[in-house]
Parts: sequence; structure tokens; C-alpha cells
Amino acid sequence: MAVAALLGSGAVCTRPVPVRPGIEVLLTDSLALVRGRRIGLLTNQTGVDGAGRDDLSRLRGAGLTVTALFSPEHGFRGVLDVENIGPGVDSATGLPVFSLYGSVLEPTPDMLARVDVVVVDLQDIGARTYTYVSTALRTLRAAGRAGVPVVVLDRPDPIGGTLVQGPVLDTAFASFVGMLPVPLRHGMTLGELLRFGNDVLAIHGALSVVPAAGWRRDEWFDATGLPWVRPSPNMPSLESAAHYPGLVLFEATNLSVGRGTPIAFQILAAPWLDARGVAAELAGAPGVTITDTVVVPRAPSDGKYDGVRLPALRFVVTDRATYDPVRLAAHLLAAVERLHGDSLRLDALGFDRRAGTDRLRTAILAGAPPDSVAAGWRDELARFAAVRRQYLLY
Repeated sequence: MAVAALLGSGAVCTRPVPVRPGIEVLLTDSLALVRGRRIGLLTNQTGVDGAGRDDLSRLRGAGLTVTALFSPEHGFRGVLDVENIGPGVDSATGLPVFSLYGSVLEPTPDMLARVDVVVVDLQDIGARTYTYVSTALRTLRAAGRAGVPVVVLDRPDPIGGTLVQGPVLDTAFASFVGMLPVPLRHGMTLGELLRFGNDVLAIHGALSVVPAAGWRRDEWFDATGLPWVRPSPNMPSLESAAHYPGLVLFEATNLSVGRGTPIAFQILAAPWLDARGVAAELAGAPGVTITDTVVVPRAPSDGKYDGVRLPALRFVVTDRATYDPVRLAAHLLAAVERLHGDSLRLDALGFDRRAGTDRLRTAILAGAPPDSVAAGWRDELARFAAVRRQYLLY
């Protein structure tokens, strides 16, 4: 009962053979893509094989030559939560580490002059609003201009690859937070997203994707047999990832999403929140239980309510097949506006960039029923699903 409550339905891995991530497939089946070339490796702490051994060690152990390291948001080791990360040196190997987050968002010609191929291995989270995808896309574009091929070592979408949910990004709201015209929950792997972006953004880079062997689209991460490595400092668990496509919108409000607590992106909290009242407004939401609790953020990276005892809503997935975190977010915004219109503060541009549209915000705040707002996404999701088929690998 406790396991099912924590992870929702289908929580335990029973497969006889674990999924093999792209790094393992590269080293066993696809070495021709990198053999004899100087490799630039774009990765972080999530770039590991099925036994948890890091990509850099695996590549060097196979006799391959790595000449430069590139890191996304949070740094090469995935522990930094600051706006500007500078270059550095990997203490274990002496290799240069070039940050692609902060003042430099893509490899420069000087950086790319050190390499013959860029290998990308990053664990995406299954939501459009995750900067690792933008870093990989901008790297693909810069590498294309320099005539350097890119090889993506693919990994499963942790929240499954079948469901697509939420509004598709209107390109007027494209940003580093989300560059691609995909829904908030896109149901694609990093490799599939780069195949899609390579065409849709007219990058036309030399792109190869080494697939994750054995993954099925309907599998969540806990069914793969792979080790869970926290993709970013505030993504502690698969439970958090399940709610992230919806709760991420509230980062642009004066509600806390739990940064500075062990359950980030599993809660909403504020000093003025009537958690029990909002939970009552949301009773019967499909696929999720909503309860009231209390949290105390400690040194939250968003600066919200450090050390303050906060009433909070706690979310737990009970049925993965019916849960829609973006629809829930629309209901949450409507309920909080009804009960706390005088207290709620919202950064309109930040919210809209995360949502990928201004229609969600303006409709809900104008009093439109959340279900009718969500119904408005149906046609664009159907069009997206038809387009994405040609880019799917699994």
C-alpha cells in the first residue's frame, strides 16, 4: 500500500532485463560514431550506465579520447542552483568544463575547435519547461555551424512516452525555459525531441541518436531497472517528476512549490493559503489525492519563505493513466484565485513562458471553467501527436 501510494500504479520493476541506456548501446553496438574522434561530452550526474558508472569513465575506459566537457544548468555534477555558472576544470581528469548556462548558452567556435564530435547524455524530465533540452538544442545548432556532428545517448522519458497533456507552446512565448512547439507534457525522449527540433527549428545539424535499448513507451522510470539519479537539485523523486508539468507553472507566483523541502514539486504552500479549503475545492480530481499539511522551506533556491512554517497542499499520484498534472494546475489556479484573489501574486510573462501561452492564465483569471480551458487544448494536442509520430524511436 505504501509503495502504491508513493509511486502510483505500476510502481515496481519486474522486468527480467533492465533497459540499456544509450551509453551502453554506444559502447557495444555503435562505437563507429565516435571511434578515433576527439569527443566533447555534454552531460551531468545523470549520464551513467545501468550500474551507475559515469559516462566519462566509461568512454575513457573504452580507450576513447575525451577532450572537453560541457555542462547544462546546475553544473557538471548537478549540485549548483545559481543563475550564472562559469567554466572550470574537472578535478578527476584535468579536462576543461565549459558551462552552457548563464552568460554562455552554447559552445563557442573556440570550444568546438577542441572536438570532432559532441556526445550528449542528459536525463530529461518529461516536461517542456526543462532547460536541458534547450541546452542540447543550442549545442546542436552551434555544432552544426561548426560542422561538428552530435550524438545523443538516449534515455527513457521518466513519466512515460504515451500521454501528451497541456497547451502546445505558442512560439511567441518561446524562451530558454522552453524552445519547442510541444505540449507541457510531451511524451518524448531527449533524442526524439532533438530529432523534432532539428527539423522544426531548421537547425539541420548532423544528428545521430543512440536509443535506449528495451524501453517501451508505456513504461515509467521505475519499470526500467535503471538507477534514479536526481536530474536537478529540486527533482528528488519520480513522484516530483509526475507533478512537475503542472506545478512548474506556480514558480511564477508567490506560492512555493516546495523548493528547500524534501518534497519539491509535490506541494503548493504559502503563509496565506487555506490548504484545507483549496483541497475541498479540488475534491475528486482524477488520479491524485490532495491533502493538507505543513512544511518549512530551508534555504530555498527561489527565495520563497525561508524558515517559515507554511500551510501546504500535498499531491500524490494514485492512477498514472488518468492523472493530468496540467489540468490539475488549471483547477488549482482557479481555486486559489477564488479563495485568495487578494493574496495571489503572479508574474504574467514568467507564467506564460512556462505555460507556452497566455490563454491559460487569462482565461482562468477571467473566470473560465478550468475544464473548458483544458478542452481547448484538445485539437492542438491531436495535431501535435500526428506530427510527432515521425520522430518517435520506440
